[in-house]
Amino acid sequence: MARILVTGASGQLGREIEVVSKNYFGYEFSFTDINELDITDPEKVKTSVRDFRPDWIINCAAYNFVEKAENEPEKAMLINGNAVRNIASAIRESECKFIHISSDYVFNGSSSRPYSETDLTDPLSAYGKSKLAGEKYALEFYGTMIIRTSWLYSAFGENFLKTILKKAADNNELKVVFDQTGTPTYAADLAEAILFIVAGVIRNQLAFNTGIYHYSNEGVCSWYDFAVEIVREAGIDCMIRPVLSEEFPSSVTRPSYSVLNKSKIKENYDLVIPHWRKSLKKCIEIIQK
Repeated sequence: MARILVTGASGQLGREIEVVSKNYFGYEFSFTDINELDITDPEKVKTSVRDFRPDWIINCAAYNFVEKAENEPEKAMLINGNAVRNIASAIRESECKFIHISSDYVFNGSSSRPYSETDLTDPLSAYGKSKLAGEKYALEFYGTMIIRTSWLYSAFGENFLKTILKKAADNNELKVVFDQTGTPTYAADLAEAILFIVAGVIRNQLAFNTGIYHYSNEGVCSWYDFAVEIVREAGIDCMIRPVLSEEFPSSVTRPSYSVLNKSKIKENYDLVIPHWRKSLKKCIEIIQK
């Protein structure tokens, strides 16, 4: 029986993986968050790995407060960087396979075409720098697969989708930036993809090809386009007005373009990825139930 350890289990992706795991029989899952396993503590990580003896670790744990990271970069680096090194170190002598989740924020957003895995990284923020550090630490372990994703949302937790739903219900008009372009990612789709890969490898139907991969839903949009579709799908009467990012002063410089090229993960792992509009509709239906 394959043992699968999931960290950051109370976050959006971790909770979606737990939902999807109900469809995967014959595997032993251990879902942990900081109360069960503080990955910033190297001794606790070593103990957990020794006791559970995982065949797979899926690291969903992350410091995701992009604005706050500018004021507390050490904390962001501790969780997004150093803690990843703790995991990689704890499994260094094992046959465990490691899937680590990273971010589009490792890029500077100056590209005019979808980013591939081989494009140069150049993070603009403390958050992005901490995620890039985590990638480098993860890759110190030979059995690592990194999945960079973007604009993650879910029926769980706090995210852009749920913020727009709440604000649109309370206001006749909202301003949303239109000069930042990317692709929303439904965490449930990413969770499905991850466990599809894990199960395929376990069953010897897929080869586990390590390295860096990109995953988001199909299609491209701005935050404005995303918000327009959210209120339309939810049936909320609220005017969404497009504005420039400069109308919302921020301590963080965000990538203005962060579309990810997903060809590699689709070809290597035979994935069919839904369009973001289709997945958004599915998520809103779940929330409204």
